[in-house]
Amino acid sequence: MTRRTIVRLMVLLAVPAWAQTAPAADGAITCSSPVSVEDSAASLMHRYCEEAVIDDKLSTGVEDITYQGVVLSPQSPDRRIEIGFTDDTMRRVARLTLIDAKTSHWNVAGVTLGSTLAEVQKMNGRPFLIREFLTDAGGFVVTWKGGALGHPLSGGCTISLRFGKGSDMNAPAGNAISSENTKLRKWGPVVEQIVVSFPEK
Repeated sequence: MTRRTIVRLMVLLAVPAWAQTAPAADGAITCSSPVSVEDSAASLMHRYCEEAVIDDKLSTGVEDITYQGVVLSPQSPDRRIEIGFTDDTMRRVARLTLIDAKTSHWNVAGVTLGSTLAEVQKMNGRPFLIREFLTDAGGFVVTWKGGALGHPLSGGCTISLRFGKGSDMNAPAGNAISSENTKLRKWGPVVEQIVVSFPEK
């Protein structure tokens, strides 16, 4: 029996009897669906069955930093959700991430993987600033400049986005680049990572 199988059995045994039924496999991500802050690894694995697996080498998207979490729909890149927890007991969700796919069946406040700068700016309601691409944490939105995407979603969770194009070659330089920057628009980055962070207790 593998270590991963043993861990899975342990968390399944810990699941409460009142665990929810399985949610939809796509659509809008909110602060309560398909994952809520009250979820644990055990409740997610009970609800999703074989569509939820524990992975101890999930990528943060920054350098080689990894973490242990739960992956929903691991065999379907366009439905995949990676879930991180507040600590190693995996009893309370800290964040969920959409990453490593060109498109997704999921969206957050209308934004999905593959969304363009123009599309995201329209949803935000105003221009925003992006961190320089030629860094380890490059491409993340620095500030929404007071736009709609900078406000917490109903339930208190917040969204952060990372733009990219698979390669930083020919990316415009600058510490905080406007989403209206002509060179940036011409380069054409799209959303490559979406992180929804849940409020702490």
